[in-house]
Amino acid sequence: MRTATPPPPPAALTVPEVMTALRLSRSKVYDLLRTGQLKSFTAGRARRIPTEALRQYIDNQMGEAA
Repeated sequence: MRTATPPPPPAALTVPEVMTALRLSRSKVYDLLRTGQLKSFTAGRARRIPTEALRQYIDNQMGEAA
């Protein structure tokens, strides 16, 4: 029996995906982007957040909480 290999994680997430992952509102995610706490880039008109940037933001938050 052959097991399916899961797809690789995405390199970048959309704002709604980040909202879901962090359980934050759209305005809070855009505040994080505006203040530079969460890094992003645009591809045309689409805003994307690299998964590594999300990981760094979470790590920073964990460091501040300690």
